[in-house]
Amino acid sequence: MESQTLHLARGQRRYATAAALLGWFALAVQLYLILWGRWTDDASVMGGLVRYFSFFTVLTNTLVAVALTCAITDRHSAGHRFFRSPVVCGGIVTSILLVGVAYSLLLRHLWSPQGWQWVADELLHDVMPLLFLVYWWLYEARGVLRLNHVLLWMLYPALYFAYLLFRGDIFGDYLYPFLDIGTLGVTSALINAFGVLAGYVAIGLLILLIDKSRRRRE
Repeated sequence: MESQTLHLARGQRRYATAAALLGWFALAVQLYLILWGRWTDDASVMGGLVRYFSFFTVLTNTLVAVALTCAITDRHSAGHRFFRSPVVCGGIVTSILLVGVAYSLLLRHLWSPQGWQWVADELLHDVMPLLFLVYWWLYEARGVLRLNHVLLWMLYPALYFAYLLFRGDIFGDYLYPFLDIGTLGVTSALINAFGVLAGYVAIGLLILLIDKSRRRRE
């Protein structure tokens, strides 16, 4: 009978464990800050949870933390197999790199977080993208990605943008200023959304090329 024991590369468990713990810590800090802010403003805590899980940064860092956790958990459920898939991890690394790049280019200059908000900000936008990229480079199977996978990955940001625009239309809160239809107008906001989506595709194609080059070198 085939062994069901999870086989990991040397150093993979320690690296993934440390990265997963850091990722969950960053998410917990950000959740606390949002809920505390809602509490001090006498606003709905449930509304704070909805807002928290409406950020692309939070959703994508959650995917990263889940993927790292599944990578070191000796279970073989459908969910664990899904998040261990090299194709899924390729999509997640593309998404988390978009988080870092988009934040640096479009949002970082708009505010100056302090204290714990600065800690959460740096971990979610800078540290975790780099850690997961290194994890993908070192430990994920090589040479399995194809162009159709990049097209499949696009569903995630496309559906997210659709949700964000719908949410903004209902509540008047678009979360990200470059997608604020109320301020920019429909045309400019959609141009920005398609620009970010194009950036996502560019990152995905870069990941695809790196994957192919790693395979050739082997």
